[in-house]
Amino acid sequence: MSNLTPAIKVQNLNFYYGTSKVVEGVTMDIYQNQVTAIIGPSGCGKSTFIKTLNRISELEGTVKVEGHVEFFGQNIYDPRININRLRRQIGMVFQKPNPFPISIYENVAYGARIANRHPKAELDGIVESALKDAALWDEVKDKLNKSALMLSGGQQQRLCIARALAVKPKVLLMDEPCSALDPIATMKVEELLHVLRSDLTIVIVTHNMQQAARVSDLTAFFSTDESRIGNMVEFGVTEQIFNNPLDSRTRDYVSGRFG
Repeated sequence: MSNLTPAIKVQNLNFYYGTSKVVEGVTMDIYQNQVTAIIGPSGCGKSTFIKTLNRISELEGTVKVEGHVEFFGQNIYDPRININRLRRQIGMVFQKPNPFPISIYENVAYGARIANRHPKAELDGIVESALKDAALWDEVKDKLNKSALMLSGGQQQRLCIARALAVKPKVLLMDEPCSALDPIATMKVEELLHVLRSDLTIVIVTHNMQQAARVSDLTAFFSTDESRIGNMVEFGVTEQIFNNPLDSRTRDYVSGRFG
């Protein structure tokens, strides 16, 4: 991995909800134009960890962060950081599709409109480009003024991806984006990841180990200690993690012995 460039560097990260430590001692680099999968049993801090990478965890209550997270060399927990800009540059797609109850067009235009006052023609181009990038344009180009809620679950998830892409992020965080989707919709999202990696850095939390093996370049295995605090056990090239893990806990998990 010495030839790869980090987009995000995490050093000795501890995360607390209130006074409860949830994640402890995570150190890892998230590399540019790579898909990094985060796997591990329920309750090991996978989703919590990725929410620390664009500070969206702070919307869920009182939190405390120890350690260091750098995004292209900038400490994202510096008090002077513009959090709205950070969240545009590090976008997020959630487990359950969450389109706004407005038109397909307005869903995609929403973030771009807030970030900048674009002329209508320019906004039209942004919406079309984002929908094409999310492999959804051909399915919705004649329905842009229809409610986003009329779309299928898989289409709604790709719409949420388009909404994130419209503001031109550098990193896309995905928290189990296929868990609510059927196999065909899941396949479309996975195909999309292979295309997007050429322009984006992607981090995907998934409970589906076959999916992690299919879509990711690198994999981090998280687990919990005796105190039920999440930590990263092992991180490496996906093929090595699945075929020749260094830690017995990783081996037990990927072989299905626990989790």
